[in-house]
Parts: sequence; structure tokens; C-alpha cells
Amino acid sequence: MYGLIGKMTAVEGQRDVLSAILLESLGKMPGCLSYIVAHDPADDNAIWITEVWTDEAAHRASLQVPEVKAAIHRGLPLVVTFSDAQVTTPIGGVGLG
Repeated sequence: MYGLIGKMTAVEGQRDVLSAILLESLGKMPGCLSYIVAHDPADDNAIWITEVWTDEAAHRASLQVPEVKAAIHRGLPLVVTFSDAQVTTPIGGVGLG
């Protein structure tokens, strides 16, 4: 498995709009085992995204899905920074088999 954990900071006051964009079309990502969008309770503009994929190739391929490309295009203007990105190797857990 291939995992990613990352933090985005949204433009002031746009966290809910950006979160909604990130949560659209989730069923259109083959190979995605888990995709969690969470608000940071200590920062009104921060979003944490935790992803688990069958492998790195599935993650890369998801970036070419038309719905995902459209969401990236709409969401990028609402992002101030990407930070704390980490690649992980998930070994199991609830929902991962």
C-alpha cells in the first residue's frame, strides 16, 4: 500500500469551500482505499488529507481522472500553502483489510 498525509492551508475564510471541492467525486478514484479530509481544530484555515492507495501507480493515475483534474483546477486558487506532506507505507487498519 501507498499512503500520503498532507496539510493544506486555505485562503482565509475558504476552508469549507476547498473542503467541499476535495470531497467531490470520491467514487471516481480506482485504487483508493481511504481518503479522509479533516479540519484542523487549531487553525481555522488548515485541512489535513490522509490517503491510502493500493500502490503509488494508482495514486499517480488518479491525477489523470477528469473529475480529479477538474477538482484540482478549481481548488488550487483556494490554497495558500501545502505543507507537512509525508509518504507512508500503510500496513493495515480498520477498513484496509
